Amino acid sequence: MSGDRGGFAALDSCVHCGFCLQACPTFLATGDETDSPRGRIALMRALEQGELSADDAGLTLHLDRCLGCRACEPVCPSGVGYGRGLEAARAVITDRRGVPLLARLALWALTTPGVAEIVYGLARALRSTGVPARLAGWGRVGFAMGMLAATKQGGQSRAGSGRDGPDSARLRPSQPALLFRGCIMEGLFRHVHDATIRTLAVNGYAVREGAGGVCCGALHAHAGLLEEARALARANVAALGGGGDGGDGGDGGDYPIVVNSAGCGAMLREYGHLLPDEPAAAALGARVRDVTELLAARGPAPGAPLDRRVAYDPPCHLLHAQRVADAPLAVLAAIPVLQLLTVPDAEQCCGSAGLFTLVQPAMSRAVLAPKLERLRAAAPQVVATGNPGCVMQLGAGLRAAGVRATVCHPVELLDASYAAAGHYA
Repeated sequence: MSGDRGGFAALDSCVHCGFCLQACPTFLATGDETDSPRGRIALMRALEQGELSADDAGLTLHLDRCLGCRACEPVCPSGVGYGRGLEAARAVITDRRGVPLLARLALWALTTPGVAEIVYGLARALRSTGVPARLAGWGRVGFAMGMLAATKQGGQSRAGSGRDGPDSARLRPSQPALLFRGCIMEGLFRHVHDATIRTLAVNGYAVREGAGGVCCGALHAHAGLLEEARALARANVAALGGGGDGGDGGDGGDYPIVVNSAGCGAMLREYGHLLPDEPAAAALGARVRDVTELLAARGPAPGAPLDRRVAYDPPCHLLHAQRVADAPLAVLAAIPVLQLLTVPDAEQCCGSAGLFTLVQPAMSRAVLAPKLERLRAAAPQVVATGNPGCVMQLGAGLRAAGVRATVCHPVELLDASYAAAGHYA
């Protein structure tokens, strides 16, 4: 960052070359230059320079329709920090117009301590009835029901559920790691946390709980609520420790922080930029590792055969923001017999993007549509992806499109393989 320009400075290196256009899912959906990174950068520069006001209808239309997937960043030869510029622009717009009511309600319900626990408890109760799966479809309510149905633990890891954990008589984990539980993952995907702990233990990690952790702040930052995101970041730095020996009151010293949500991992790694004057924030970000990175660093150990046709769909915030590409494939490769399918353009966004699927449903479905057709043609039994929003979006879309495939996290497949191999007590 430079001066008081914040994230806008990250846009300075853009030379309008256009390499980003074909990587942008909204440009591919609309063909409109202003729905591309290059077009939006022009809008953001005009906003910063006062040439456009924060309530300009054209400005807000095209910035609101950006997924924030950051697919433009890896292909940019100039190293433009598009994501930081977008957050800065959205913060200016939010300061002027506020957050749309639907997004504000979703943030309140999904991330507010005390409230979120009630909301997730009710959601789990509804999920257990099987009603969401029966009501799933393309309408707003039907798609929401499909998303909830997709959060249910799939058959892939049931072989490992109910187990106490790795056989301690044969396994002696030596490398400590702190688990970041987050909000949506803890509320609807606890089975992924369980699979994370078990599979890491098989590979020599002793997973500890990061007591006191809160929401990572990603949804707030993407909505332009940077001060709320900073408050959450400070709480997590205090809870998880900024590095060194943990003498700042944090828990965990310099242990790696394991994350199984791509969006959370990308946000935690950005804490140094979100809190540039607080060294502990950058130190925490440097310790963040996706679960697949830790597993791949140890092999991972092979499991028993699983006869599944699997399509891996890389989450944008794992592939583009964190630049983690090979580790999830190494996890799936540790499962004998499993057939990993090649799906064209798998790296394209699914259209989830946090609250985007809720507040921009038409664009979200337009981005999702070509991915569903490619998955239909590939005919996997399972789609594996490492982000809760992607699991929900793909699960709802596949169900609505009549494609018979389940969606799960890659560690759930490894967990089932390990259970079948007898790794668990």
